[in-house]
Amino acid sequence: MVGATLSRWTMTYFAVALLSFAAAQSLMVAGYGFPNAPINAAPTLIVVHIVAIGWLSLLVCGSLFQFVPVLIARPLYSNSLPLPTLGFLAAGLIGLLLGFLQFANGFAPNVSLLPLGATLLDIGFALVLWNLGRTLWAARPLALPARFVTAGLFSLAAAAALGIIFALVLGGATVEPHLAALTAFGLPLHVIAGVAGWLTLTAMGVSYRLLAMFMLAPESEGTSTRVTLYLGVAALTVGIVGGVVAIASHARLAAILGATGVLGLGALTFYGRDVIQLYRLRKRRAIELNSRVSAMAVANLGASAILAIVLIATGTLNLHIGALVFLAVFGWLSGLGLAQLYKIVAFLTWLECYGPMLGKILTPRVQDLVVERRAWKWFALYFIAVWSGTAAMLAGQAAIFRGASAPMLVATIGITAQLLRARRLADVSPVSRLPQGVHAPRLLVSYSPQTERGECNDGIQKP
Repeated sequence: MVGATLSRWTMTYFAVALLSFAAAQSLMVAGYGFPNAPINAAPTLIVVHIVAIGWLSLLVCGSLFQFVPVLIARPLYSNSLPLPTLGFLAAGLIGLLLGFLQFANGFAPNVSLLPLGATLLDIGFALVLWNLGRTLWAARPLALPARFVTAGLFSLAAAAALGIIFALVLGGATVEPHLAALTAFGLPLHVIAGVAGWLTLTAMGVSYRLLAMFMLAPESEGTSTRVTLYLGVAALTVGIVGGVVAIASHARLAAILGATGVLGLGALTFYGRDVIQLYRLRKRRAIELNSRVSAMAVANLGASAILAIVLIATGTLNLHIGALVFLAVFGWLSGLGLAQLYKIVAFLTWLECYGPMLGKILTPRVQDLVVERRAWKWFALYFIAVWSGTAAMLAGQAAIFRGASAPMLVATIGITAQLLRARRLADVSPVSRLPQGVHAPRLLVSYSPQTERGECNDGIQKP
């Protein structure tokens, strides 16, 4: 990737995402939302949407603007769209949260902010789909990791469509019977599209490429990876399309959700097999911190699947659905996100500062931008807190869950501090930090000569 075009606003996305993550955890420490409030109450919805949109969706969007061109060896369709896209997403999220607050405070306004917030969010996500969709369309036929991302983008469209329907009905903008029924019974479909499709399937696709790249492992393009994709797409199709049809026809939704779960479990099984193969076939024998932590996140994904099976077998899924979702979102998705952020921020900072000078002067290595020994304790604290919080939820101990949320917040702040140090080159030896021709990076905006001139290359290292 030497000489690759850097996405100018990716670091800004990461910064807003981390602030959102810390804000959500602060609310959890304060006892706001589940398990101190019902799972469908407004405070819970506020925390859920800060995590799902403010943290995970912005993290994924920022990553995709940088790495989709790497997946397909073609430039991003537009380097100028990500900034207004972020503006719409942030404004939409704020509007949505204020709309939930209206209901949380028992206030019934003449004009609900839910439809406005959802509309702004849908505009932002539409810009994401347009920019990344045009980028992927120009690169057909797509490699397998890019196909995962494409399926994730279709799921994003479905999640956004369901979200605005819910907002219109709850905000009193429509009383159409079919939309009202979809709002009443369609929450599982919204979760499937958003968490399982948009976030998980996309994360799986990007992780295939990033894990292989950072561990010097062969690309996973075999039958197992294809089966993972096909089962994942089948699960989403059955869950979303079949679920909408079932609700519209007043059929039983449980059978649809059961079939979705079986197909999804199959996809996770093959994905886990592929990840194990990547670790086994790697050429980089000493596993870096980001790869070790990613392995822990994937283990949490497996633990989530096992927990789901146990809860279904014991008939307690409805009772403990909050614990299951918490482990999947915080242990798997957020754990993987933090792990890859630790490497991505250092890697992109190195590309920005030292990549153009490679071969001309002696430059630091990417590993020289971080101190893994110091960062490891924060990741360990984070996962211990997640596991403790999951156990507290399963035991019905809301006070203990609040206690577990505090070290999780501390760990997130600690990891963020390590990212800031990498971005500021604070851990690079003063002798080699800023040699002649190298400029210190800006904190939130990346500089790439190709981007500044409006030029793009294919993101692949040239001989």
